[in-house]
Amino acid sequence: MKYISTRGDQTQRSFSEILLEGLAPDGGLYMPDHYPKVSAFTLARWRTLPYAELALEILSMFIDDIPRDDLRTLVEKTYTRHTFGSDEIVPLRELDDNLYIEALSNGPTLAFKDMAMQLLGNLFEYELARRGEELNILGATSGDTGSAAEYAMRGKQGVRVFMLSPQGRMSPFQQAQMFSLADPNIHNIAIEGVFDDCQDIVKAASNDLEFKRRHKIGTVNSINWARLLAQVVYYFAGYFQATESNDEKVAFAVPSGNFGNVCAGHVARMMGLPIKHLVVATNENDVLDEFFRTGSYRVRGGAETYETSSPSMDISKASNFERFVFDLLGRDGARTAQLFGPGLAQQGGFALAPDEVERIRLFGFRSGKSTHADRVATIRATWEQHQDMIDPHTADGLKVARSLREVDVPMIVLETALPAKFAATIEEALGRQPTRPVTLEGIEALPKRFTVMPADAAQVKDYIAEHASNS
Repeated sequence: MKYISTRGDQTQRSFSEILLEGLAPDGGLYMPDHYPKVSAFTLARWRTLPYAELALEILSMFIDDIPRDDLRTLVEKTYTRHTFGSDEIVPLRELDDNLYIEALSNGPTLAFKDMAMQLLGNLFEYELARRGEELNILGATSGDTGSAAEYAMRGKQGVRVFMLSPQGRMSPFQQAQMFSLADPNIHNIAIEGVFDDCQDIVKAASNDLEFKRRHKIGTVNSINWARLLAQVVYYFAGYFQATESNDEKVAFAVPSGNFGNVCAGHVARMMGLPIKHLVVATNENDVLDEFFRTGSYRVRGGAETYETSSPSMDISKASNFERFVFDLLGRDGARTAQLFGPGLAQQGGFALAPDEVERIRLFGFRSGKSTHADRVATIRATWEQHQDMIDPHTADGLKVARSLREVDVPMIVLETALPAKFAATIEEALGRQPTRPVTLEGIEALPKRFTVMPADAAQVKDYIAEHASNS
């Protein structure tokens, strides 16, 4: 398997080459040069596999430059009952007939990002040791990516993390999870702006090839293909739990901000997993819902990016969206570069041609929007009817799922975090505080270690250069 850029650079690279790299040199995102296909026979063989073995089978289809025995060791080290709380790793629970929630948030930071990030940390350490190199990870987070990355990378040999987050726009629990870490290889930078400003700085640094190579910059954001690939596994695992035979179709509803989670579902569908619909659920920052309804992608600035009670989705420029559009356009790199290149911000977005809009439905996408009132009502109703406490992002997914579900098609809502991370909204909805693991009690009161900086790529790069070899 080789990897190419979404923007037309046809230079083929191996998995290990792109693992540590992030963006392609032309500013595009890496994609496999083809999607391996799974047959009904393969699905039948995989149906009863433990999660780690299922991960090995799927990852092996995309990774051919890490020995299989080594890859087996990495996935078995990652996907354990000790780390994720159950043998199923991603257990499914049924709310109503054919309506399920897939539990993805039982890892160390209580968010679905752990599913991929724990593997990524082990892959990074393995590959860096194999090369005898070090890596400075530059990332941006709207809430959960940062803590998942830092918990996965803390103490890892040869790895430093520089994580950007929008100052004051995460929940107190999310902020505390990151800023309370005292590990010397972890650096938190609070940016005076919104998440999209953080993401723009990461892309600017990654596009500065001289800086990127001199300081060995890598990324853990979902622009990193390895992270997205790890997420493909739980779509298969959810499908097997919700169905009895391999000719049944299902739908997945995915709370979406940066499009990485649902893009993994797109990959699974392209591989042949019988997914009828991928339902994109947004909050008030509804750029993606607007696109899937109209074919118009209208980028919002910071002033138009709302601060909501599902903050991890307060995103107006979805960095993984380019991967789907690349496939939508028949893998036309030149056309993708035209849409997502330097002119995107100046043009404020783009509108697809009518024939291109028509193709969207062929990929099974549908979408909907949820507001603060919706998520509070959904949290309350889910607790009253099922004694099931869900977080605000999962509530967005469930609200949209209920509006678009088909009676005869199992609908699986991907849980994105546990309620403990968003106590204020839970208390508003239910009049009570969510429970949290004993190990995380009082985390907000711990000393915090972070640096506040303006939304300026040059200043962030200077900070990285100063600290890249001093921790």
